[in-house]
Amino acid sequence: MKKTACLILSLILPLIFLSRPAAGKVYIDILSPAFQKFPVAIPDFTPLPGSETAGALATEIPGRLSGALELTGFFRVVDRNAYLESPDTPEEQIRFSDWRAVGSEYLVKGGVQENGDSLSIEFRLYDVVEGRLLAGKRYTGKRKDEKAMVYRMAGEILQTLTGDEGVFNTEIVFTGKKDRSSDLYAVQFDGSNFRRLTNTKTITILPRWSGDGTKIAYTNYTRGNPDLYVLNLSTGASKCISSKGGLNVSGGWSPDGTKMLVVSSRDGNEEIYVLGLDTGSYTRLTHDPAIDVSPSWSPDGKKIAFVSGRSGSPQVFLMEADGSGVRRLTFEGNYNSSPAWSPSGSRIAYEGRTGGQFQIFTIEESGRNNVQLTYENGGAESPSWSPDGRFIVFQGKRNGNGSIAVINANGLNLRVLHGGKDLDASSPAWSPRLNLY
Repeated sequence: MKKTACLILSLILPLIFLSRPAAGKVYIDILSPAFQKFPVAIPDFTPLPGSETAGALATEIPGRLSGALELTGFFRVVDRNAYLESPDTPEEQIRFSDWRAVGSEYLVKGGVQENGDSLSIEFRLYDVVEGRLLAGKRYTGKRKDEKAMVYRMAGEILQTLTGDEGVFNTEIVFTGKKDRSSDLYAVQFDGSNFRRLTNTKTITILPRWSGDGTKIAYTNYTRGNPDLYVLNLSTGASKCISSKGGLNVSGGWSPDGTKMLVVSSRDGNEEIYVLGLDTGSYTRLTHDPAIDVSPSWSPDGKKIAFVSGRSGSPQVFLMEADGSGVRRLTFEGNYNSSPAWSPSGSRIAYEGRTGGQFQIFTIEESGRNNVQLTYENGGAESPSWSPDGRFIVFQGKRNGNGSIAVINANGLNLRVLHGGKDLDASSPAWSPRLNLY
């Protein structure tokens, strides 16, 4: 997870060879029901003066950028066969009317320079409707940094049009089961770099990321009891932090990183506690004969969503961070579980049983506007939000095993990251932004 050392990002706005100044950023709500995908044209880039072998890259890089933008579900890349203008048309001679004629509202023009192992890529983003420059940057590094540069371009384009850079620098960790043992696995947002993180030869479940992305909490049976561990990703070492007899499961770190929600049966019943990570002290939050599990902190740390059977069936409840003010949130359906707060705190995702299967829903903290997002054959469980709040990852069912899939927070653009083949996947958790590129 180390940042690519050789990649140097230099801002070149305004670009000295452009006649138009950069315009202000455009902000569009991409989760609005009325949102339509951004129609964007991305012609071949131009080999820059002094480049030795950039010809192939001038075509390959726009294709990879198109793929990165389409991956978000927010862009529609206009078919290259429809383009009327030559890709080598000088910037000052762009015919915006030609791009409007083929259905594009945005245009990405760029250049590539390759000399030996050195690589530079630059781009300009134009508003075709208004005929103005919106953004431009130049990236310089090594040939191996090409993917990083493409994702940085995609992030800059997304930032310009929506106000947020997206989640290209994120990973999803999940439990993968083979035979009788299970371990932690990770995959990047685009489905690349699938890898195994632990090798415990026993049962490993329910991973949770730390807020800074350097650690993962999980429950493991190495010592015969469901104990709580923390994996340090930089060293690969794990440390047991809660091993009281009975259940020890993480509900996630507090926003300030000093505490952790823990479900424990140390007092004879599954209850929710706050564990002080520096002191090792436990503060019990729930005191009910029914089982209380699956806690999730609100982004501001002031509230906790959790699941309780105190109403007669598993339902989502809310309480203050000190355990006071308990109130029921979900009333539709007879089994609702796995609540997860959105990063903005405006909605809570959860799994609810409907038609004999679990599906993913979201609901406002007030209990209003309950929306079903998935309609998956085989069901959908264990939702986790992306750090920008625009996507939800969940556990589905494919090839007879659990799979890992992603949808946009409005329920569109389903994409499978791991199809369940040869590995039964469950309990996905989305990372914060990392230094991947």
